[in-house]
Amino acid sequence: MAEVIVYATKFCPYCVSAKKLLRRKGVQFTEIDVTFNQALREEMTRKANGRHTVPQIFINGQHIGGCDDLYALDKAGRLDPLLNGG
Repeated sequence: MAEVIVYATKFCPYCVSAKKLLRRKGVQFTEIDVTFNQALREEMTRKANGRHTVPQIFINGQHIGGCDDLYALDKAGRLDPLLNGG
């Protein structure tokens, strides 16, 4: 199974939606809460090539993007191969 990291905040409906999709697929992920941590938010922004909104999602070190990007990958049939290492 892929290593999935989700940078999120406590009160973000898009974060909830992205995590819901990952859970529905049975994916274990690491959530990094950037709600009150400026250093982690800056780390996220740097890794996400300047994107500062949450969530920011990474699969096996590859920046996927946010919630809409995750759902678009799923709709295109490209998310499952990423999650399964392919």
